[in-house]
Amino acid sequence: EVQLMASGGGSTQAGGSLRLSCTASGFTFGGSDMGWYRQAPGKRCHRVAELRKTTISYRPEVRGRFTISLDNTENTLYLQMNNLQPLDTAAYYCAVEGGWPDDCPRPTIVDTDEHWSQGTQVTVVS
Repeated sequence: EVQLMASGGGSTQAGGSLRLSCTASGFTFGGSDMGWYRQAPGKRCHRVAELRKTTISYRPEVRGRFTISLDNTENTLYLQMNNLQPLDTAAYYCAVEGGWPDDCPRPTIVDTDEHWSQGTQVTVVS
């Protein structure tokens, strides 16, 4: 059984940093589309960072502040978040083959290659 476990969320002041981790069991990162997503209350799910093989992309509002990386030895996906702002407050999720759902995690998953972690809350206060 594939399980993704996200951790590292918390509360910080504006300008602070956090590092999120996503550890996989029953699955090896690397060959799939991997991403970090977030969803704030009342808003839709957004993919903030994607790593597909060696290609990385970011949502514009996090580019230059967030860094996605993969540690193959630890089989762990990371999201380093620097200069956090109140707009970054949300529940964060990691996913494999997550696509572009309206809600994170996708309520009904039909693709057997799609997997989601539980959320980890990030709160940034000004």
